[in-house]
Amino acid sequence: MKRPDPVQQVKQRRDAALEALVGGVPYIQFLGITFDRRGDELTAILPFDDKLIGNPILPALHGGVTAAFLETTAIIELSWAMLWEDIEAGRIDADATRLPRLPKTIDFTVDYLRSGLPRDAYARARVNRSGRRYASVHVEAWQDNRSRLFAQATGHFLMPSSPDEAPQHVRAPDHTNGRES
Repeated sequence: MKRPDPVQQVKQRRDAALEALVGGVPYIQFLGITFDRRGDELTAILPFDDKLIGNPILPALHGGVTAAFLETTAIIELSWAMLWEDIEAGRIDADATRLPRLPKTIDFTVDYLRSGLPRDAYARARVNRSGRRYASVHVEAWQDNRSRLFAQATGHFLMPSSPDEAPQHVRAPDHTNGRES
């Protein structure tokens, strides 16, 4: 029986995988979103910045920023859940340079429950269903009080296929007449 890896090594693997996931999406950096990791649980943090305001009269966070924050949280949580077993087993090492592709959004429905105030926002996602091809995720966002949500969303995602598995519905193009067969 293999001895468990030292706790520091496991934490380094987890942190490196999360950093690689988040670092691979420039829009996440533009918005300033970060993730707080506690074990397998992630909390997304959207630090307030004046550029995030959509209505300066209220002032309120822009609805597009809110939607992007929720969708980003859902995608990172879903990817994190997909990677967790490989991270824990040591199949993803501390440099975490080769990670799978991110899931693609099929649809995403946002419920704006109240105005997002000009302050930091937080979000957590829960994977409702995750299969080989499809996943469903629910996200909740709050600011000062976890029980007073300002937005929530549900999204459906197409899971990335493994590199050695070609999608069944894609046909190779027929180059003899310039049309796909």
